[in-house]
Amino acid sequence: MDDPLTETTSPFPEQFTAVFDANLARLFRYLDRLSGDPELAADLAQEAFVRLYQRGALPEEPAAWLITVAMNLFRNERTTRSRRGRILTEARSRHALGDPAPAPDDQTVAAETRRRVRATIDAMPERERRLLLLHAEGFSYREIASGLSIHEASVGTLLARARVAFRKLYEGDGDAS
Repeated sequence: MDDPLTETTSPFPEQFTAVFDANLARLFRYLDRLSGDPELAADLAQEAFVRLYQRGALPEEPAAWLITVAMNLFRNERTTRSRRGRILTEARSRHALGDPAPAPDDQTVAAETRRRVRATIDAMPERERRLLLLHAEGFSYREIASGLSIHEASVGTLLARARVAFRKLYEGDGDAS
């Protein structure tokens, strides 16, 4: 009755826990930076892990699988918000989807830098934005390639180009002073 193969491999819940512990924080940070909304990022990261658990088995590349699922969830959420914005009146839309006004004492240099970085990231093409954010969260070239459906050998070159594009946009934004 004792299967030696079963004894040497850990059961799915333990494997899942290890993947969860290794990837939750960086997946959340990636989604937070992508969306600019920590609550949405937490919800999307949680939903990606729920779907992984419901799957019942780990894919070959769990981190890449999580990235793909999270990006699809984010895309769906963005589409839903856009649709709601068109359906609701402008005033109701602002109330339902708007962020609370920032406190006056939060107007610091750090807040301005974050605003400029966010604006620069938002102005970038989707693939470059995702490349930079995934790399910033420590995902490997293999995980990035799989998550974005690009060739692994292209990641370094595309990442270098994305950095140059970011720098040009960011510095161009600051030249107005």
